[in-house]
Amino acid sequence: MMKSIYQTALGPDFEKLHPQIQKRFGFSSQSNTASVGTGTMDRVWHGKWYTLPFLWLGTWRNIMFPSSGKNIPFTIQNYAYLDSFGRETVTWVRTFFFKKRPRRFDATMIYSQKRQRVVDYLGTHQHLAVDINVGVDPNGGIRIRSGAQRFYEGPIAFVFPKLFTGSAEVCEWYDDTEQKFKIDIEVKNEFWGPLFGYSGTFDAEFKRVSPDAVPTEVKPLREERRE
Repeated sequence: MMKSIYQTALGPDFEKLHPQIQKRFGFSSQSNTASVGTGTMDRVWHGKWYTLPFLWLGTWRNIMFPSSGKNIPFTIQNYAYLDSFGRETVTWVRTFFFKKRPRRFDATMIYSQKRQRVVDYLGTHQHLAVDINVGVDPNGGIRIRSGAQRFYEGPIAFVFPKLFTGSAEVCEWYDDTEQKFKIDIEVKNEFWGPLFGYSGTFDAEFKRVSPDAVPTEVKPLREERRE
């Protein structure tokens, strides 16, 4: 059985994750498994007024958004499949059901042999490729930190300067007392400060899904070969 991209990234440390986190991050395209989470984000927030233009731009490609609130219904869809380039891929489609309109935050992750790390393509068109560092927290949770970010569109390719990028830190863990998954994410900029984040709780349903039955709506509209 093929390892998941997170097993590959963590190596032996994968066994240090809580068993439920191993289950959430341990399936590949050969597992015929998907994880669909449903819950509530206690808080969804954004930075100060001058960060809003960046967030509005993100809504065009389902990359962050300027909405905020408390007790927001939430779903997260993780499906594993091989993309058109034969790369092991995992979807991260997060939907926040605000009263006025739902907002989506889409990403697809691969393991890059070239970079020897997970690469996260943000948005519906994979214009942004972000290096990801994966680690294990003392509580058995998984911690994901973003690194360098690259922009790809046609012949255009460049590394984003830090002035215009957000550094993300994500922690997901399992609470044995509540028997629920918990997640906390913060995106900030070195110069502009906090940009966006959310935290809350969800349950995960593990569904039997073959790779050729992954819903089209969770896949990117465009795939980028460059990593």
